[in-house]
Order: sequence, then C-alpha cells, then structure tokens
Amino acid sequence: MKRLLFEIHRWVGVVLALFMLLWFFSGLVIVFTGQLSLSRNAQLAHAESLSPETGWLSLGEAWDRSADARKAAARAESTGRGSEDHRNGERGSEERSKEGKAGNGRGKGAGGNTIVEARLLRQSDKPVWLVEDGRNRRFAISALDGKLHEVTEDEALEIATRWLAHENKSNVELKYLDTIDSSSSLRNQQSLRPFHRIAVKDGAGTELLISARSGEVLQAASRLDRALYYAGNWLHLFRPLDAIGWGEARRDILTWLGFFAFAGALTGMIVGWLRWRPGWFGKHTYSEGRTQPYRAFWFKWHFWSGLLGGTLAVLWAFSGYLDNNPFKLFSEGNTSREELSKFIGPDVPPAMRHWKPAPLADESADVVELKWRRLGDQSVLIASTRDGQRLPQETEGSVKKFDDATLQTAVKRLANGAPISSTVVLNEYDDYYYLRHHRDAAEKPLPVVRVELGDAVATHYYIDPQDGRLLLKRDRSSRAMRWLYSAIHHWDFGWLYKRPFWDIWMVIWVSFGLVLSLTAVVVGWKRLLLTFRPAKRKVPRKAESIPALATENQAN
Repeated sequence: MKRLLFEIHRWVGVVLALFMLLWFFSGLVIVFTGQLSLSRNAQLAHAESLSPETGWLSLGEAWDRSADARKAAARAESTGRGSEDHRNGERGSEERSKEGKAGNGRGKGAGGNTIVEARLLRQSDKPVWLVEDGRNRRFAISALDGKLHEVTEDEALEIATRWLAHENKSNVELKYLDTIDSSSSLRNQQSLRPFHRIAVKDGAGTELLISARSGEVLQAASRLDRALYYAGNWLHLFRPLDAIGWGEARRDILTWLGFFAFAGALTGMIVGWLRWRPGWFGKHTYSEGRTQPYRAFWFKWHFWSGLLGGTLAVLWAFSGYLDNNPFKLFSEGNTSREELSKFIGPDVPPAMRHWKPAPLADESADVVELKWRRLGDQSVLIASTRDGQRLPQETEGSVKKFDDATLQTAVKRLANGAPISSTVVLNEYDDYYYLRHHRDAAEKPLPVVRVELGDAVATHYYIDPQDGRLLLKRDRSSRAMRWLYSAIHHWDFGWLYKRPFWDIWMVIWVSFGLVLSLTAVVVGWKRLLLTFRPAKRKVPRKAESIPALATENQAN
C-alpha cells in the first residue's frame, strides 16, 4: 500500500508539478492585486454631473419611443449570437430553446418587455436613460428624443476625455485602438459588449474599455495593472484556453487537474509523514542522525516543504477541485434571471414610468445619477452623488425605502409556498454576506435584510432595503460550498480575514507551496531523465580480454 501511494505521488507530481507551480505563483499575485473592472464608486467619481432639466423624457416615454428599435436590436443580436454559437459550438440550439421557453408565458415580469432598473445620467453632456430589461439586456436611450443609442468611436473618445478630466488628465492624448467583442477581464459584463478600447498616452500605458452599448467606462488599467492581471487571474483560471477556442472545455480541464493535484498532494503528505523519523524517545533515525531519507538538496527541500506546508497544499487543491462544482454536487449559488423576474414583480409602477426629470431641490450635492428601482407596486428613486452617497428622492407615488411588507411579499413570490421563518436586519457582515478584499462597499452595502425561509433547504435571501436588490441567495448546500471551497481557498472568515493577518498567513503558506512545487519540478525532471535515459551496455570481463590478447600477440 505504501508503495502504491509513493508511485501515485511520484507520477502525478511528474505530470502536474508545472501546473502546481503556476497555480501557486499566480495565486500569490492575486493576493496583492485587485480586479481590473472599475468599482461602482470609481465610476461615480468620474461621472459627469447630471443637473437634470425640465423637458427631458420620462422613462416611460423613452421606453415606448424606442420599442421598435429595441426589437430590431434584439433580433439582430439573437441572429448574431446564433451564428456565433453555430461556429463555435458553445451552447447549441437545445439550450437556446430552453431559454426561449423560460422567457415566454410568464407575463411581463419574465420577458424582455419589462424594466428591471433604469438610470438617468449624462454622457458627452447628453442625457441618457440606461435601462436593464427582464432578460438582462441593456439599452441606452436618449432622454431628449427616445432614440436607441450606440456609442461610436468618436463618442467613446469624448467619453474618455471627460472621464480623465476628473483625474486632471484632460490634456492627455487619446488614441482609439479597436472594438472587441469580449474580454476575459470583463467576465460579468457580457451584456454590455462590444467594448471600445482607448489608449491613454500618460506614460503608464493606461487603456480604457468603454461599452459601445451603454457608454460606461468599465475598465481603466495601466500597463502594470494588466501585466499583474495576466500573471494572476488570467493564468490561475487558464484563460489562455479561451483564446484558442477551448472555452467550454476549460472548466472540465480545471476540475480534473484540481482532482489529480489533490490526489498528488494528499499521497505526498501521507508518504512524507510515514517516512519522517524525528527520533523522539530514542527511536531509530536514518544514517548520520537524519530525520528524513534524502541527502540531495532538491529532494530534501521537497520533503520538508511538503511536510510543513502539505496540509495547506491539500486543502487548496481540494477546494480548487470543488470550485467548478463537479458532478453538480452543490446547488447554484447565483439567483437565476427567472427568479429575479419573479422577485421584482411583473408590472412597472406608474410613478416609475411617468416621473418627469426636473431640477433637483438640493443643488448642493453633486448628483451624477438618478436610479429607479422597483418591487411589486412600489418604486424608489435614488440619487447617487460623486462621493458614493445614496440620497432617496421624494416624488409623487414613490417611496423613500421599501418597507418590510413589500420585501416579504417579494420573497414569497420566490418561496413556492414555503413560509418565512424569520426576518433580520444586519448592520454588520456575517459569514455568508461579507465584503471581499479589493472590492467596493457599494457591491455589499449595509444595512441588509436577511429573510430566512422554512423550506426543506433552509434558504436565506439577503436584500438591500434601500433599492430592493436581491444581493445574495444561500441554501444549505451553497452554505456548505462556502466553507468547503471559499473558506479553505481564500481563507475569508473570522479574524483571519483581517489585514494584515490575512496577508501574512497567505504569504507564508503560498511560499511553502512555491518551494514545494518548484522542487517538484526539479525532482520530476530528474525522474524523467532517469526513466528514459538509455541503459548503459555492460560488456562481460572475458569479452574485454580477448581483443586485448589478440592485439598483444600481433605486436609480438
């Protein structure tokens, strides 16, 4: 049995040592670098001042006037996406059919002809309604004439100029580079594609990505930021496979490599502990008093780094294997589009549709955006300032904040008859709803309402009472996934997630992983050389003496 463990560890290590080295290196980069996508607060800080004016179109007017253009755009997008799927073989017609059925027959709330969220802002000094519909499609609609708008290359340059003015870079030269259909660094923004890429000649190699659909600046990254992203997230998640057309297979490749990495790390740790002879209580050690069997430098360092850091290596490999939810062991943690449609309700309240923009009562606040959100028959209008404050606005027919009854009614639309067991207002983060490092507090605001259902899977919903967003859904299965994956992969719980404790913890153990994987590469290479080196031919002693004797006789 011991021999089998040793062989598994040896050959899994030979095959996966380089992958492990790549994972540990890129993981260390991720520890100290943030995401490339701009945070919500960063977008607000660079936005144009809104200063709404009388005469702008209401949301309902803009939505109705753009109806034909939106339908045509949706048909064109559907046709284009179908052709792309046919070429790439990514999703197939069966899944598309399922999506179509999911979007039909559920009334307005589930289809594309409903408004989930609407934001009024300025782009290039022109007022625009940015609207999200029930199918997660995004539209930019002029608040002056109701025309559907798509940002051109020249407009992208103008937006970039105004964006940079808030960094005192208004005189910096800009250059349009190209328009791309997707970007691995904007994985959650595909509904805003394509993206205009703008180069900023500021000496740092900064590039902006601007949505051609909404006009929003989604990314502003220097040359160093992009290099760190490629050395971190891009490598860690095997994003190069997307570039060569293996995007659909990437998850499976990561899953199985994670499984074999776990098997190799686990067997190595077991073998290491079995071969360790500390000599305690007078027990036998190796020759020369050594507590481990190796004299060679690389073998010795591999042994000790595995013995000391092997437990963390096993946990990281195991949680990495679970990251892609193999065999669908756990429920999906994200809320589906159908669930979100049920949650907000089918009809757009009249106050939201008919409110006419007008100068704000309080001109002292630098408001850059007005946002409508709705739940059931209630709606709320929130002004966002440049410094990230949210200011509820008093308008006829709207509310300043969604009340408990409205929130519970929205949850009941998702509950399928399950009772609500408790409703708690959280003023601090808990073990499931918390703020990640390098993330913006606007993504996880406080206070938040946690609604717990009395269903078979003990579902919890986390809701922002200010704007009614369903921020998080967790059931018993996804809560288990949180501890089996995130807790032992990111170590994001309790006092350990406080800085600088977390940084110290991660650097120490990732360093052990780097030494372990680097020495594994060297040891594995030596094993390959030994295995495939041609065997030396042994010549019998008698055979060697015959030609020597013949030569001596000839000489005589």
